[in-house]
Amino acid sequence: MKSLADSLLLYGITDRSWLNGKKLEEAVEEALSGGITMLQVREKALDFDQYVAEAKSLARLCHRYGVPLVVNDELDVALAAKADGLHVGQSDLECSRAKKELPSSMILGVSASTIEQSLQAETNGADYLGVGAVFPTSTKADASHLSPDILQSICHAVTIPVVGIGGITKENIPQLEGCGIAGVAIVSAIFAQKHIKEATEELRKEVTRCLTQ
Repeated sequence: MKSLADSLLLYGITDRSWLNGKKLEEAVEEALSGGITMLQVREKALDFDQYVAEAKSLARLCHRYGVPLVVNDELDVALAAKADGLHVGQSDLECSRAKKELPSSMILGVSASTIEQSLQAETNGADYLGVGAVFPTSTKADASHLSPDILQSICHAVTIPVVGIGGITKENIPQLEGCGIAGVAIVSAIFAQKHIKEATEELRKEVTRCLTQ
């Protein structure tokens, strides 16, 4: 079985606004075929029932590839869909409450952008951190840009694995080499691409070369 750090290597995050007419399941299967190692489903526009149905469908798909599925923000959806985990932001559900309400078998990820937030999240039970924005990003225009030095400091400050997030592309992954991150979380460089499988394969090669060797 893969360790959590191994599963974070190439972490895809869904965004149906980039799909250009494709069904989300179709796009996710292309990304799985290309080599994503974890998937976060982020569907803020869906109501509860739709979100649970979507998460269940994507979880079945992910599990065929041995890939865990994490739900963004919505604890009730993650529980109802029997997802592998939940990811929360700093302004969403408190980490300590999420940890208390999740079964011990479920993964808890927390977003952070400072050493203080990272240490607090680890203390409150986070299993991994999503730290960023590492580069300027169009998916979160209000996110401030984090220097590689701060990213490295966060990785050294905590004992749980860290995944970099925000504006990451095949071209800028080499800039993250040596930071200590376990992987990269990517939205548009996967799901906005015309050929998702091929784009994911290229990202997998680059992230493997830069972060695991």
